Amino acid sequence: MPPVLYEVCVESADDARAAARGGAARVELCAGILEGGTTPSLGAMQTARAVVAIPIVALIRPRPGDFVYTDEETLAMERDVDAAKAAKLDGVALGSLDRAGAVDVERMGALIERARPLTVTFHRAFDRARDLREALAAVVALGVDRVLSSGGAADALAGASRLREIVELARGRVTVIAAGGVRPENVRRIVETSQVGEVHGSASATRIPLGFDGRRTTDEARVRDLVGALASLGR
Repeated sequence: MPPVLYEVCVESADDARAAARGGAARVELCAGILEGGTTPSLGAMQTARAVVAIPIVALIRPRPGDFVYTDEETLAMERDVDAAKAAKLDGVALGSLDRAGAVDVERMGALIERARPLTVTFHRAFDRARDLREALAAVVALGVDRVLSSGGAADALAGASRLREIVELARGRVTVIAAGGVRPENVRRIVETSQVGEVHGSASATRIPLGFDGRRTTDEARVRDLVGALASLGR
């Protein structure tokens, strides 16, 4: 099978560097991973861009919680998209739903138009949609490049069979990325069951500097282990 790409979710330039050294194909830069991820600062975008050559996607999410946004929150997202473009990043990850649980086509259409020529990923708001088939049709019609999903399940392994259905329905019109609990020990099963061409994970570890609280960082060795597991597919 063709090589499967690994996108690593990172919070800083240091994390991005560790992911790149470990063999990641791309990073998604965000803040507040433990809260599900929010938009990184302009400084974080600029610094990450300065230290790695691999593609960087900025998460554009103004707050934790649901994916139903007000006009003011949408304006913030527009400004953050502009910041990602100014920082010379390669893409953005967006997602907006309406109050009925469908993809908010109007808001998403405007955000996507503003983001171009950057690539656009519809993030895991997809898994909160009321109907995944309906959501897939909407994101395909919007022309997004990638969609992050666990198949609507708690993690990508549990949702692998549903992910395969989504991959088959997508028919190459959008790249489906398996996300949620992707680890070296389960990535082979996830990919072989789902037939996705890309996976997404954090490869994180907790570091506790002397005298300080612990903090989450990207573990280069874990990235390398998962890249190695992907390289073994088809053997």
